[in-house]
Parts: sequence; structure tokens; C-alpha cells
Amino acid sequence: MTGTLYGVGLGPGDPELMTVKAARLISEASVIAYHCARHGRSIARSVAEPYLREGQIEEKLVYPVTTETTDHPGGYEGAIADFYELSAKRLAEHLDAGRDVVLLCEGDPFFYGSYMYMHERLSGRFEAVVVPGVTSVSAASSVFGRPLVQRDEVLTVLPGTLPAPELARRLADTDAAAVLKLGRTFSSVREAFAEAGKLDDAVYVERATWGQQRVEPLASVDPSTVPYFSLALLPSPAYASRQSSPASPPAAAPSAGEVVVVGLGPAGPEWLTPEAASELDAAEHIVGYGPYVARVPQKAGQQRHASGNRVEADRARDALSLAASGSRVAVVSSGDPGVFAMASAVLEQVSAGHGTGVRVRIVPGVTAAQAAASRVGAPLGHDYCVLSLSDRLKPWEIIEKRLDAAGAADLVLALYNPASRTRTTQLADARAVLLRHRSADTPVVVARDVGGPEEDIRITTLGDLDPATVDMRCLLIVGSSKTRAENGIVWTPRSY
Repeated sequence: MTGTLYGVGLGPGDPELMTVKAARLISEASVIAYHCARHGRSIARSVAEPYLREGQIEEKLVYPVTTETTDHPGGYEGAIADFYELSAKRLAEHLDAGRDVVLLCEGDPFFYGSYMYMHERLSGRFEAVVVPGVTSVSAASSVFGRPLVQRDEVLTVLPGTLPAPELARRLADTDAAAVLKLGRTFSSVREAFAEAGKLDDAVYVERATWGQQRVEPLASVDPSTVPYFSLALLPSPAYASRQSSPASPPAAAPSAGEVVVVGLGPAGPEWLTPEAASELDAAEHIVGYGPYVARVPQKAGQQRHASGNRVEADRARDALSLAASGSRVAVVSSGDPGVFAMASAVLEQVSAGHGTGVRVRIVPGVTAAQAAASRVGAPLGHDYCVLSLSDRLKPWEIIEKRLDAAGAADLVLALYNPASRTRTTQLADARAVLLRHRSADTPVVVARDVGGPEEDIRITTLGDLDPATVDMRCLLIVGSSKTRAENGIVWTPRSY
């Protein structure tokens, strides 16, 4: 009978924060395994020491390298992979002999823990049980004396090894955060907090719950003093606002700010106009659908408000509310904000009485139709119609009438939102309507992710168009009777 592998979380460092189950398993196990550096000392073992007993076999899993030094032909990744394979083999020998193995892990085994590498190598062969532990994030929050999050706030946990610009973007997009793996990454982490405009609200916690723990403002920490066992914490902003200084006399109501609805173009920064870039740089708040907000370069002090794809009205009201308090707000849209995007959503909310006194401006962007057309030539060279096939905001009967009218008028069509996971029949129906008026050999451009990493441009015909190959990230251009396609070039003559 084989033994059982236990991944035992020890908590953040204080032996009294270990669970009763963890203490029992440690005292009962035949084999105690733990990771350590070449010097042989193990923090995990020191935490578990009160529960060890005589006669237990101890397996030291000694890391052979650091990230900076190795002569392994596969570099650090190759050396560490070999180490994990050898460690798993050593533990497997005990398990095959019927001995239970407890692998000690600081914090929680599945929260950036080393145990997971043994689990993925051994759990398929042996019974594996994970015992959770108090994480360093919870410990840091407790010693700082502030809640991490409350109510609807969002907590983001990030590794400090991310590039500073990526860290800054994610910090700006969240309410509260914990950034782990500091040490040599500390300077770039502090830079990211500053870029996100949240450095003054962040706290540094070192060795939480240990006898030599350290808690101080992140901005004041000397990078040369930062060990690996530390983290940066951005606690609950709602709690902080309630704990601010005593109320002062009410200030005069601020003058209303403005909302600028900005078109980002269809993809990366090369599609952004200088005017749009200038407005984004000047904004105090960036509001928009999450993936579009992520495309905006992070600026220190600028607050970001990302939301889902189907809350345009809520997003518009939030932007107007921010502006009504005197802020400069940029609402972002992909492509052009006036084409099936946020400009009309904002103006509709203004018409409904929101944002009194707020000025609204629209900054155009390159449309998806223009971008797609540029990839193949000039299919929009004559009169054309832009139509969305989404029936989420208008009934299909209206769409079909407009398709029929555009087809009868012999207009080129740029078709937005042709399909989605839940809308699988509309494109086939639209094709059938257009075939009443167009020949089957009418050129059709299927453009997907124009300007993005998965860009794919196909030229087909109305007769050969397969709706199953089209998804929400596609835009279609259906030619008129005059549109030509030759040698990969599609154009519609200006003369009719």
C-alpha cells in the first residue's frame, strides 16, 4: 500500500496561525519534506518545528540555483525543471514504500507555493491531499489593521515580476491589490504604483506575523532593504475614505467638467489619431469597456473605470456623474465612437437629464469598416451603407427591411456585428436577403481582428460565403454590382 502526499500550508509565519489539521499531520507523518536554499536553513521547517517529533525522516529539497546564476545548458528554467523532477523522484520513493509524506509550504500550498510542482508530478500516481493555510495577503491585511476589500470592491493579486507598465495598468483598473514577489522587483513595483496614481495609498508589509515584521508606507521604503518575504498592499479604498479626517465645512459645489468620447481606432496605438492621444493624456478618468480601457497607455494619477460589454447606459451615466463633480473624463470606444458605440449612448443619457451642465465632445477615430477596406483596396469607393446585424437593440424585422432596401439600391454594405455565440442565424438570413438583388459572384471581404495579432483577411463571394466561419470579431464588406475583385484587390469604381 502506497503512502499519501500531503501539501500542508503553514500560514504566514506565526506557528499559532497554523491550522489544527496541519499540526496533526505534521506530528503524524513518517516523512517531513521542505524546500531550502544551499545554506540548508528552511523557514518552513522553523515554523513547523513545534510539531515535529523524534524519528521522523526529513527530506531537504535544496534549490540548486538562483535566477541569476546557473551553468545549466537550459538556463534557470532547465535547472529548476531538473530539480523538481529529482525532488519528485525522492518523494515517490517514500510513497512507494508506504510512508506518508508531508511537504511543508509557507502560506497556502496552491497560492504561489512550491508544493504545486510536486502535486502536478505525483498526484496522478499517489493520493494527494492539500491542507490550506493562511496566506501572506491575509496576514498583511491583519497586521496593517485595514480590510482588504468590502462590499463590491475588487481585489487583484499580482506578481511583482510583471513588467512595470503592465502592473501599473492592472493597479489602475482595480480597487484593492496585493503585489507579491518583491525583493529585487521592488523598484519597478513602486514605479508601477506611482504610475497608477496609488503610491500614497499603498503600504509595505514585511514578514507579516513574524517577530521582526515591518509595516510602513510603500513610498518611504529603501529598495536595498527589501527581502523576498514582503508584499505591497493597496487596501480597501472605501474603508480609507470613512477613516479620513473629521468632516470640514461643505465645500462649494465644483463647476461641471466635461466628457470627451474618444475613438481609439480598430487596434493598436498606430491607429490612434494625435487628437485622440492628446485627449486621453489630458483626462483625469478613463471610462469604457474593459478591453478598450486596457489599450489606453497608463498615466500617473489617472483613474480607470473598466466595465462589461453590455452596460453602455450605466457606463455613460457614470462618466457624466464624474464630470458633473468637476472632472475631465474620457469615454473610450473602439473604432469611431459615433459608429455603433459610446457617443450616442452618452448623448442619450444627457437627453434623459443626466450630467446637467456637463460639456460633451466627440473625438473621431478610424472605423473598422475603413480599416478593413484599406487592407484589400477600395471597396468603399462609391456609395455604401453601414449596418449592424445585431438584433439586441433593434428587432430583426427592421434589419431585414434595411438589408432589402440597401440591396435593392445596389449599395456596398459594411456589416458590423455579423455573429456571436448566441446569434448564429442572422448572417445566413442576411445573405439570403442580399442574394435577392445580387449575383452569387458578388465580392465579399471577411476581415477579422484588423490591426491585431490575429488579423485575417479573406476575399470570397456572396455565393460561397460560409456563415460558420464568421464571428463577432469580424466585419464584412459586401460589394455592389459594380465592385470588382482581381488579384487580391477589391474596389468599387467611383463612376456608376
